[in-house]
Amino acid sequence: KVLENFGFIWSGGAEGARGLLQTVAGSMITVAGVTFSIMMVALSLATSQFGSRLLRNFMSDTGNQIVLGAFVSTFIYCLLVLRTIRSGDSTEFVPYVSVTLGLVLALINLVVLIYFIHKMALNMQAPHVIGEVASDLFKSIEGIFPSEIGKGNPEQHSDGNVHELPADFDERAKEIKFQSNGYIQAVDQEELLRIAKNNDLLLKLPHRPGHFVFEGSILAFAWPEEKIKDQVPDKLRSAFFLGKQRSHHQDIEFAIEQLVEVAERSLSSGINATFNAIACIDWLGAALAKLLSKDFPNPYRYDQDGRLRIYLEHPLTYEGIIDAAFNQIRQSGSQNISVRIRL
Repeated sequence: KVLENFGFIWSGGAEGARGLLQTVAGSMITVAGVTFSIMMVALSLATSQFGSRLLRNFMSDTGNQIVLGAFVSTFIYCLLVLRTIRSGDSTEFVPYVSVTLGLVLALINLVVLIYFIHKMALNMQAPHVIGEVASDLFKSIEGIFPSEIGKGNPEQHSDGNVHELPADFDERAKEIKFQSNGYIQAVDQEELLRIAKNNDLLLKLPHRPGHFVFEGSILAFAWPEEKIKDQVPDKLRSAFFLGKQRSHHQDIEFAIEQLVEVAERSLSSGINATFNAIACIDWLGAALAKLLSKDFPNPYRYDQDGRLRIYLEHPLTYEGIIDAAFNQIRQSGSQNISVRIRL
């Protein structure tokens, strides 16, 4: 009776509540199916025009996940409330607040549907997709630079000469090998430095994030061999995270190659979208300009005591990033005057 004083609270009978919830539940599962269909169309267009690498961006989009979650959760909520409604002269029970909440959720989902349609219209536009990929690239730049895996010793490098490894490094170093295949998605850099310091080791790393490694490939050369304890190899392996595909979190070249792939597809004879390729070049140029203000990590990494602990055999360089950004576009766009001028 108290609820009857609130005009917005559902006050109908059991049959009316059942009809309302059944209508909402049926509508939500239908809309969810349509939403899945629209998303599949968008994914198909993205794959054909921008490449399969961008599927990860669409699938991990928080907005899409919220939309699908809202429709499905409302459907489940209505089913759960339906089972609590009882009818009869002496046993009738209607959860008025719950029924009202179901109606409110239906109205909210209407707004969510309009948002989803607008979002899908944006996601099918090439400039928007290119801008989102570029955002991932800028996030990678901010996350990778500067590196936190120890620091170069300014006093030891003041002469401008690169310090060499110990003369007996090759003879006394032990090979630590990977035990599985995959792409190096990330490296726990602080953990590697801690392991090297605690065991008084010098590590030479031949791979960095983005490289593909085979089972039996060398993970690190650890010097000297006699100081390597039994658990050290397993600890070193646990600092490397392998996966079936590359990730942009510590692999800036992967983020760059996503833009490069969009540009190359745009320059293909089947699509021939010159201005999309030019947009990719613009964003790549902005990323390279941003990198000019960053300090690239020194391949020689020292602990807090100034002792050399890690040497990166193939460090990330600005020249290498320029090659990754423009070599393939330069070759694919060699016959396109507009692209050549933009480059």
